[in-house]
Amino acid sequence: MYSILRSKLATVPFAILCMFFVAPQAFSQNNKVMGEVRFEGATKVERDSGVWVDGGYVGYLKELKGDKKVFLLPGEHQIAVRQSGYGDFLQKIVVEPGQTQTVRVVMHLMAGARGPDVTAKLKVTVQPGRAAVFLDDNYVGHASELGGAIHFLLISPGKHRIKVELPGYRSFETEVNLLAGQKSEVKTELVKGSIEQASPAIKPPE
Repeated sequence: MYSILRSKLATVPFAILCMFFVAPQAFSQNNKVMGEVRFEGATKVERDSGVWVDGGYVGYLKELKGDKKVFLLPGEHQIAVRQSGYGDFLQKIVVEPGQTQTVRVVMHLMAGARGPDVTAKLKVTVQPGRAAVFLDDNYVGHASELGGAIHFLLISPGKHRIKVELPGYRSFETEVNLLAGQKSEVKTELVKGSIEQASPAIKPPE
């Protein structure tokens, strides 16, 4: 079986998470209530890792800037960063009103992590590219790093479940059954929906 990191769902309530997709400069200069959280990673592994805040998926690390800056209500928040084959990066932070803080993420390879001896190749081409992709309920990356001309997943032959999730869109699920050495592609465009339709993989139950 392809060695991947099993997503561990956070239990902190999602209701206190506030992420704004607005003009970031004006918002951050005028806002005295919310606090801004920035993320830094030294390598491509960290920068392509998925970020959860209080149990809710907010995107992958290197995109959380500009119009995707993260603003949170003051108080304690749980940060989780996940990447296939790596242990979860977990950190509690305390957000202060009108303050900016930086979370420096370091991912560590899981002991004994290795790919399968016999593989098939699966390309996942999804829009929006920031959507979270799960293989057999395990987070394996964001869609933009699993599609395109050169990107793909090496997985063990056989039957696998693919799920694609993004807050504000309907979940997409499908199943593939691959032979050794076979190349296949899952391609879709997510349909707009409600955050209430998100599964526990990216939004914990209330």
